[in-house]
Amino acid sequence: MCLLVQSQGRAAVTDRSAGPESSRATPSGDPPGLSDDVQGLLWGALGVLTFSVTFPATKVAVAELDGTFVGLGRALGAAVLAAFFLAVRREHVPERRYWTGLVIVAGGVVIGFPLLSAWALTMVPAAHAAVVAGLLPLATALMATARGGERPSGLFWLVSLVGLGAILLFAAAVGVGAPQTADLLLLAAVAAAGAGYAEGGRLARELGGWQVTCWALILAAPFIIAPVGLVAAQHGLSAGPSAWIGFAYITAGSMLLAFFAWYRGLALGGIARVGQLSLMQPVLTLLWSVLLLGESITVPTALAGAAVVAVVAAGRAVKPPARGVPPAA
Repeated sequence: MCLLVQSQGRAAVTDRSAGPESSRATPSGDPPGLSDDVQGLLWGALGVLTFSVTFPATKVAVAELDGTFVGLGRALGAAVLAAFFLAVRREHVPERRYWTGLVIVAGGVVIGFPLLSAWALTMVPAAHAAVVAGLLPLATALMATARGGERPSGLFWLVSLVGLGAILLFAAAVGVGAPQTADLLLLAAVAAAGAGYAEGGRLARELGGWQVTCWALILAAPFIIAPVGLVAAQHGLSAGPSAWIGFAYITAGSMLLAFFAWYRGLALGGIARVGQLSLMQPVLTLLWSVLLLGESITVPTALAGAAVVAVVAAGRAVKPPARGVPPAA
């Protein structure tokens, strides 16, 4: 954990238009000799791998703990860890011009996605939720265009649509079935995460990936203390070891360490382009669901998963999106 924090201690890219206050030192936290694009791919892949366990771990947690407690409590626990990291490194509060962006990150990935997905997972299997979350790369690319100042090419959008088709094929192979109430919650969660991913990637170019994560958690903490305490008082916290292990993972892994890597990847390799790695998340989540939850995998599902992997590989061959000037926060 300490090594990951140290390697995240600088911003991915210095904003040339900003003053010297926004500059960060450039320690040797990344592998030498690798381009920003390759480093972005590696950090993004690490983030996706960590995120891919989120739904199975959440499913285990909500089996014995209240969904609201799991959705918001994990953010509160991660905020405590974030405060510790910030205190140890003696980080200063970000300038006022970053606050709007941090509010978007906090609302999207600290509160919105965890809470909405936890509610949905009380109704549907982890594999079902993972398939719907396959829409996340497209949502992230749209927000990268709106907020990140990126201008993906027509070929990039074509590959994105093919990726969407691969996800729908994957959904059919998994046998997700007809849409239901949980899908509306999951779609809202995807929209929230897309906004948080794109905004966090934009801010990480100046603040650094781990700083964006920590400050967003700190910003959200005062608004989630009361709901978490109320739910804990009403429903209690009685649960077995497996539920608490799942909760611990989504607190330290999904809410904190995964974002350290993910935002760094987005900042280095481009929000829209690295965001396409999220197409791998449903496939990886299904594998974790088999290993951790005992769910089965069929040949059609495996073939559909291979199609998703092929689309991700094709997306990496597309010319990186041009980076314009991001909109003012």
